[in-house]
Amino acid sequence: MFLDGLDALDQQIVQLLIENARSSYSEIGQKIGISRVAVKMRIQALEQRGVIEEYTTVINPQKIGGAVSCYFEIETQPDALPEVEQILKGNEVVTQIYRVTGRNKLHVHAVAASGEEMEALIREVIDPLPGVIDCSCNIILSRIKDIKGLRL
Repeated sequence: MFLDGLDALDQQIVQLLIENARSSYSEIGQKIGISRVAVKMRIQALEQRGVIEEYTTVINPQKIGGAVSCYFEIETQPDALPEVEQILKGNEVVTQIYRVTGRNKLHVHAVAASGEEMEALIREVIDPLPGVIDCSCNIILSRIKDIKGLRL
């Protein structure tokens, strides 16, 4: 995949960080043939431009006893969409919210510590959302492929 404005070295750096965000500047420099200082400067520039947003630890909910991971497809009336987005953004069980094509649809991921916590999310947050036309909930049973970030 080609990203406008990213040269070949930046693409290599980003690819290596996607594979292992804990790689040192020295390790990256050795792999792509530039100095540690040059790697640091390029990474800082990518961060300042917003190309690299954050470094994080990814937890697999299926590996934690009792955790439940779900996704919701929510369709709202157009005027209710901003309020629905704000309500969902404020909930700590909700991990991701995407605006997707279709009629005012949201794709929402949630990870709860237990089935009871997921049920409480549905009962106390999802069900009373204003202006909902349609909502579906799907429990994620297993992760087959899950690519983080953007593949170059």
